[in-house]
Amino acid sequence: MNIEEIEHFLDKKTSVEQRYVKINFKNRDAVFGMFVKEKDYSHLKSKNFWRIVTHTHFAEYNRTPDPELVRIFSGSAFSKLSLCKEGDY
Repeated sequence: MNIEEIEHFLDKKTSVEQRYVKINFKNRDAVFGMFVKEKDYSHLKSKNFWRIVTHTHFAEYNRTPDPELVRIFSGSAFSKLSLCKEGDY
């Protein structure tokens, strides 16, 4: 996916209440995650890289926003984004 498609999805579909996303990839299994906007968000976004907390670290990240729990993914490897609820993963 390109930057504009991802940004459009994040702006129009996600919110504080609905921030969990299923990320389908072209060449690997899907990941459930939450996009994180940190101080370098604009810089990474310009290169189509995105900081994401995967579902295995949701609880810990919500308790203490530790940057060690965040992974960077390339948006060009995404094939589809869709909203999910906390119980879907």
